[in-house]
Amino acid sequence: MKNKAFETAISETAESLVGPWRQPRQMLHAQTYDSHASIHDDATAQKLGFQGGTIEGPTHFSQFAPLCERIWGNAWFGTGCLSAHYRNPSFEGEEVQAYIEKPAPQQSLCKIWMTKRDGTEVLRGTASIGPQHVQTALDQRLLELKPLADPVILRDIKVGMKTPRQTIRMDFDQTMGDLYPFSLRDKLKMITEPSAFYEEAAQTPWHRPVIPFEMLSVLFQYRSRDDQLPTRGPAVGLFADQEIRLLRGPLFVGEDYQTEREVVALSGSRRTESMWVRTTVLTMNNEPVATMLLNLASIKDSYHDYQTEHAKLYS
Repeated sequence: MKNKAFETAISETAESLVGPWRQPRQMLHAQTYDSHASIHDDATAQKLGFQGGTIEGPTHFSQFAPLCERIWGNAWFGTGCLSAHYRNPSFEGEEVQAYIEKPAPQQSLCKIWMTKRDGTEVLRGTASIGPQHVQTALDQRLLELKPLADPVILRDIKVGMKTPRQTIRMDFDQTMGDLYPFSLRDKLKMITEPSAFYEEAAQTPWHRPVIPFEMLSVLFQYRSRDDQLPTRGPAVGLFADQEIRLLRGPLFVGEDYQTEREVVALSGSRRTESMWVRTTVLTMNNEPVATMLLNLASIKDSYHDYQTEHAKLYS
């Protein structure tokens, strides 16, 4: 008999499936970018006006996995997609709850959202399954972006820039580097939605342990610092939008994959300059198995010469 994917208690309203209240754990206190602390460090975050180190956005993806599996079954692990705009940060100790709209028969895309106890919306987007491509939340956002004007941090970045292929891998006890100073086994001790499918001895339908959805972000970003895209810094960045799409999944623990990246858009806001990067993940036989679209937003105030350089460039 196959193991059940999740034991998560799911409730229902007339319009949606609802996960339990959870308190995601912060595992990035020691994360560093270019030898400086990140937005997930309390002191760095507080200097930039946040109450403390933020929970990384894709950590919340785990809470949607049981809801999506309830709707689409094991197909979720093969061609699932989460596409989200991160609206407000959450912090360790806060409770958050995941929602997905109930689909009509044969519906392959549903709205998702997450809130805190006080009603603050943490993220909003879509969940879907393939193989047919449907317009996701970030597909729509790309059509509506405010163009990046007067770039400083990203002034040397051009849409269409691509990076060489890199080999990536995730083993259970492999520490994932300065960006992710923990292992998959460490994460599985704290993940909000445990699953037999994630464990080393799991009897999954694929007879191999599956990498959790939130850890796909870790895997895909594992060697991103080697890309050497010509951004100016140091500057503190955050994930503002993210989409992970499985094309021929799931992805497995202990298997080698390849990544290649392309800058697909640049956008801006009052506080940030954003580089939108699409990562394509391939098997070692060159078969695409997943993609990730990530809006890496650099905070202008964290770049020490921002105003001076802006004046020189655009006055």
